[in-house]
Amino acid sequence: MQLWKLYKVPILLTLVSFFLYWFFAYNLIRTDYTKLIVLYCALWLVFILFLKYVKNNIKLLTYIAFLFRAVFILAIPNLSQDFYRFIWDGRMLLEGLNPYLYTPESFIQARGEMPVAQAKELYAGMGQLNGSHFTNYPPINQLCFIIAGLFSGHNILGSAIVFRLLIIAADFGTFFFGKRLLERLNIPVKNIFWYILNPFIIIELTGNLHFEGVMIFFLVWSMYLLHSGKWKWAAIIFALSISVKLIPLLFLPLLFQYFKKKSSHTVNVKTLISFYAIVGITTALLFAPFFSSEFVNNYAQTVGLWFQNFEFNASIYYITREIGYWFTGYNEIKIIGKILPVLVFLFVIGLAFSRRTLDTKALIINMLLAFTIYLFLSTTVHPWYVATLLFLSIFTNYKFPLVWSFVIIMSYLAYININKMDKSENLWIIAIEYSVVYSVFIWEVFIKKANSKELASS
Repeated sequence: MQLWKLYKVPILLTLVSFFLYWFFAYNLIRTDYTKLIVLYCALWLVFILFLKYVKNNIKLLTYIAFLFRAVFILAIPNLSQDFYRFIWDGRMLLEGLNPYLYTPESFIQARGEMPVAQAKELYAGMGQLNGSHFTNYPPINQLCFIIAGLFSGHNILGSAIVFRLLIIAADFGTFFFGKRLLERLNIPVKNIFWYILNPFIIIELTGNLHFEGVMIFFLVWSMYLLHSGKWKWAAIIFALSISVKLIPLLFLPLLFQYFKKKSSHTVNVKTLISFYAIVGITTALLFAPFFSSEFVNNYAQTVGLWFQNFEFNASIYYITREIGYWFTGYNEIKIIGKILPVLVFLFVIGLAFSRRTLDTKALIINMLLAFTIYLFLSTTVHPWYVATLLFLSIFTNYKFPLVWSFVIIMSYLAYININKMDKSENLWIIAIEYSVVYSVFIWEVFIKKANSKELASS
């Protein structure tokens, strides 16, 4: 009875959340958009209540965060089909076949002996669009796929469970090093729960089996080592992060000023070059087992698709696409898709040389801004891409990534038309999503900052 009096609110919130997550995991299809939105909003409401009433009980919030992840253990992802391709790649590797050299479709069309168990089921699950392209998942990601194949080579649910356990383990690591880095930077430790307890993270990473969580684990581990002065180990771990997802490559130029000597403000060129060299060599060694001229061509071709062929939940790109229609009458994605990455590169280089990054806090803010611009200028922004942005934000005062992690659910409304003739996205929905995100971004980065400077000078 005493326990109930002390923990009545946390117990009630936990029971409600547990039921909502169970319903989300086992009784939802992505085309049922009304149920999707209602469940997601309800989970967010309870999430906010947790942070309001239990924010100072770090241990209890930690147990609860991982309890909610356990709800999904036996669930097949219901918002993403990507995990079928993960299983395919892992089983290909265990058969001694290089997944970078073959598309699943090539085997299906050949109508010969299938290279992996449950090949037809996996191809049907991943879909023709995914199955017609070469894999784009880097080596450490492939290692996770192999592990699933080793433990469950003939069962799809079994493979999904292995993936889920790996992602949950990565979240443990992210919590451990994230909490330590927050303490070292004198930032409230409770900030970690904006990420680790966030329904968006639990659903997209644990639920839908996206390996951004593993990449983020290596990234925060690397940042912790870098802050601790162990830059050589930090470089190796940073390469592991790149070898899960290529996104951390975007952050490499930002390290230029981080290696400035605090006494003279001159760059420690030897340390900087050594850091880059270790990252480059480690990454190259991880890719080495797959290397061939055909691999280079296939991988470059596949990565290029994300900029010049695919389009989903974009913002600035959709505006430039409409302008292209007005002038030429055609979708100019192949031209626009080449220009936007150049603009991202120029912004990152400008950020690297124009802003002082003599400490870890400033470096993380620059990483946050760089990745924000990358997403704003991308032709494809899947919901789980925002996970990295959200994690970086816990070390800053910016809340627009947190807002985005809530409104990003609107991108799934694209599936409303999945069974209709018109399968295009509803641009009004996209406009609402980005109106909210851009409004908060502009307020925090420009207006609020300008007001702070005025107050400081008055």
